[in-house]
Amino acid sequence: MTSSAPLRVAIVGSGPAGIYAGNLLSKAVAENGGTVAIDLFESLPVPYGLIRYGVSPDHPRIKGVIDSLHHMLGDGDIRFLGNIEVGRDVSLDELRERYHAVILATGALRDAALAIPGIDLPRSYGAADFVAWYDGHPDVPRTWPLDQTQVAVIGNGNVALDVARVLAKHGEDMRTTDVPDNVLAGLEGSAVTDVHVFGRRGPSGIKFTPIELRELGEVRDLDIILDDADFELDADTVPASNQVKVMQRILGSWRSREVGQASRRLHLHFWHTPVAVLGDDGVTGLRFERTRPGVDGALERTGEFREYAVGAVYRAIGYYGTRVEGAPFDEARGVVPNTEGSVEPGLYATGWVKRGPIGLIGSTKSDALETIGHVVADAQAGLLSAPVDGDILDLLAERGVRNTDWAGWLELDAHERALGENHEHRRERVKVVDRDEQVDIAGAGVLAL
Repeated sequence: MTSSAPLRVAIVGSGPAGIYAGNLLSKAVAENGGTVAIDLFESLPVPYGLIRYGVSPDHPRIKGVIDSLHHMLGDGDIRFLGNIEVGRDVSLDELRERYHAVILATGALRDAALAIPGIDLPRSYGAADFVAWYDGHPDVPRTWPLDQTQVAVIGNGNVALDVARVLAKHGEDMRTTDVPDNVLAGLEGSAVTDVHVFGRRGPSGIKFTPIELRELGEVRDLDIILDDADFELDADTVPASNQVKVMQRILGSWRSREVGQASRRLHLHFWHTPVAVLGDDGVTGLRFERTRPGVDGALERTGEFREYAVGAVYRAIGYYGTRVEGAPFDEARGVVPNTEGSVEPGLYATGWVKRGPIGLIGSTKSDALETIGHVVADAQAGLLSAPVDGDILDLLAERGVRNTDWAGWLELDAHERALGENHEHRRERVKVVDRDEQVDIAGAGVLAL
């Protein structure tokens, strides 16, 4: 790594996992006396992955994460190449021929499956699809059916809470966010009055974070409905952490609230495991079996079944990794098989496609550091094959592939901010949704050097 020729590395995916990996790799190579040329490939025309398209728009604190990622990409050590899908526009083998190493950081974009009868009925949705819609993802439909009054969310994690909160909010309360106008119109026309959130475990087993839970309690004109019986079952359970204790106190404060005055309601149901989605031509209800605490933290089924009349159901039970054609993939776990991020010399993985969809953004950084350690070690050991000469842009130009770059993203970013500034509701930004419009505003044409 002390050679004058730089280490050439391709990273596939420009979410936090990919950007952290590039930033940490640049620093690690420099500390070892070498240089590195990093290309960051993204299938979307814009960077940031799930930070832009997977986080609820009413989370202003996420802007701090975007600012940090923006700085990493803007310092010039990483070349951003957007609107290029590996497996469609260029193969993984072609990348491996042109780079010493390829790091897969494609994340997890699909919903995990829920294998119960009726799950594929009309009006049964994956939470990831709904999140992509309200975040203005360019590859999902522009409209979303919000014509049911009673809806259910299955899951007790942060994504479930985000989905439930957006469904329960009045559309006009989203006007200050960056949701596209088509999303704002859909939310303002929503018929939803009651949102039911179901979890298999008790109140002490929730997977939310305290800040997410607090935000739920701050939603305007919303009653939060809890069942005292759920807490009685949980009375002897010891909270697993101080964080859980904080959330227990939040839930306890809600139990003492007066309800009945709000026009919308959010019902938190615990000790419910889903058994079936009911309906013929579309969702009409859900059937659950009640659970209870078992031995050593396990759950026991009680044989007691309950049914709830709902017109739509959203499953938010986790994500499933995004595979890259040509790379090994564990279908059961939804990850690229690896050892501490190393698949084999020259091919690596980081983020959710490496370890599964667990952990928050902060854990992605330490995760990338582990993977980068193997890239550097393999380079020092001479295990990485020398790439062929030439820039990947030459190959893509021959194929007529249109791409975006960092300068183009800055143009689009400024355009969206201008849309927000001039909007009737004066917003920080308004997202451009259409993919071709994104590419056009970014000033991209056929790739050329």
